[in-house]
Amino acid sequence: MRKNLVRLLIILLIASACNPSQQVPTGPPQWAGEAVWYQIFVERFHNGDTTNDPTPADISTLTQIFPVPANWSITPWTSDWWEQESWGKEAGVHFRASLQHRRYGGDLQGIINKLDYLQDLGVTAIYLNPINDAASLHKYDARHYHHIDVNFGPDPTGDKKIMESEDPADPGTWQWTSADLLFLQLVDMLHQRGMKVILDYSWNHTGTEFWAWKDIIRNQEKSIYKDWYEIHHFDNPATPENEFSYTGWAGVSSLPELKKTADVSQRVNGKPFIGNIHQPVKKHIFDVTRRWLAPNGDFTKGIDGFRLDVAEQVPMEFWKEYRDFVKSINPDAYLVGEVWWEKWPDHLANPTPYVNENVFDAVMFYQIYKPARNFFLQGPDALTSAQLADSLLFEWGRLPEAFRHVQMNVNCTHDSPRLLTCFANKGKYKYHVNPYENPDCITGRPDAETYKRVKLYLAHLFTLPGSPSIWNGDEMGMWGTDDPDNRKPLWWPGMTFMPETRNSILPGEKTYDTPGFDSDMHQYVKQMVHTRKLNPVLVSGKLEFMPSPDNILLYKRTSENNQIIVAINVGQQAGEVSLGGDYLLTDLLSGTKIQGPLAQIPPMTAYILHNKQ
Repeated sequence: MRKNLVRLLIILLIASACNPSQQVPTGPPQWAGEAVWYQIFVERFHNGDTTNDPTPADISTLTQIFPVPANWSITPWTSDWWEQESWGKEAGVHFRASLQHRRYGGDLQGIINKLDYLQDLGVTAIYLNPINDAASLHKYDARHYHHIDVNFGPDPTGDKKIMESEDPADPGTWQWTSADLLFLQLVDMLHQRGMKVILDYSWNHTGTEFWAWKDIIRNQEKSIYKDWYEIHHFDNPATPENEFSYTGWAGVSSLPELKKTADVSQRVNGKPFIGNIHQPVKKHIFDVTRRWLAPNGDFTKGIDGFRLDVAEQVPMEFWKEYRDFVKSINPDAYLVGEVWWEKWPDHLANPTPYVNENVFDAVMFYQIYKPARNFFLQGPDALTSAQLADSLLFEWGRLPEAFRHVQMNVNCTHDSPRLLTCFANKGKYKYHVNPYENPDCITGRPDAETYKRVKLYLAHLFTLPGSPSIWNGDEMGMWGTDDPDNRKPLWWPGMTFMPETRNSILPGEKTYDTPGFDSDMHQYVKQMVHTRKLNPVLVSGKLEFMPSPDNILLYKRTSENNQIIVAINVGQQAGEVSLGGDYLLTDLLSGTKIQGPLAQIPPMTAYILHNKQ
């Protein structure tokens, strides 16, 4: 009891200091339910400033894979993804490993240059994959949590000098680099356009170039940061061997795990992890969090929340404190956790313990994509419409009612095959959808039926409760297998790409596809986004599934004065459904008129039916 009272007092004091007029809320932010998310992987989004492109020195710490070759260079944006660079060939390493050294030069200026494109598409919220300063492509291996990556800003050399002048453990010495300032400018520009933005952070691990870790490497058990990480043994200088050992995330040595006040060996994926984060580490995380939520003390100039990596592997008590801290700074901030797998590759985690007034506002809701894929794909694990409805109602039903409408409805992300490729490969979701483990994997342009089925799924995605999310490039018709092949540079209009081999890394006579911006797919996604935005009933209306044949999904969204019926036929034959009334409806996608009470739904067709005349 006393512990809880102390905790509450601390929260109230923080809230008063940061934002005296605001109360710490218990529910999710309202804006999240209305959002249309667009996830950006900055390095592959757009190269807006070629003067800040990475150099070998910027990525030379990736020796866990292989040393950076002397003749390394930036990879041309429009080159064939499957053609290995000369520096990779000469190094004699596996193609997949060499991809981790590739850089194309995407940066923050690239996002700024494409804001008109995003606004035209209808995007209202941006989720940025990690942009903290780091050596890797993915940037979950932070060098500095409190700075933006030097190659994402206009002055990498000058930014490095600024960092060297700081004491990274002391926020009082922190300065704003040119990359930091450009990011804050981007935040302001997004806010002026009515868009939100959240950052991706992992509070579970850093990289081996993180300043505290480097001090440990130098000083071993004499380091003042020795308790920051899960270290098993320090090196004994009296022996020729190096006994230094530690826990790396998922066994990856380049991602040392931060210290928890619990036995991490007892952690089970997908299950709540009892404990906390070591106090000095937690203080640093809170300092970084405050920096981006309220730069220079002004929360109106800060970001709008966080996507939190490998959330189920971080102790639950920390997340409770973290929510209180974040909401005390900006009550309208959005917290979304990555709570994905319980047991790979068949069982997704139960998000229930993580979505409530004490932890997150949302999870990345892969849990509703997987059954939807099985219905729309009609592959080996095909579901009927009734089975899909049952699966979706189960997932929503185990979440608190106030939080159901703000879930981030992802399908494909930086961690999965692209949407077209996910549908083209009809086996298990994500499992072996790559040519490195599966020689039968479809890596190139999918067939025509796949495009149709993806569009049917998108009609479903944009008419569901929750916030639809687009992985950057999927709206351009990009294809790509699982990580890292889902991270190709985006196919912007006007760019001419080299032909891409359909054989990927596999032997045989080469055949080719021609990559490029797919205006038809782009127009369809744009139509779906704007259909949702123009019809608020699709955002906040009540959902009710209606009886239908096995291959036709039928549901309605209703509000006090509005109703829309969604009918999607995934079969190869037409089917009849009852619309529940004798009225004339108009399909918002095609303009087709449908007269009730019975309607024929053509094969492979989606109708979004409204009573507009």
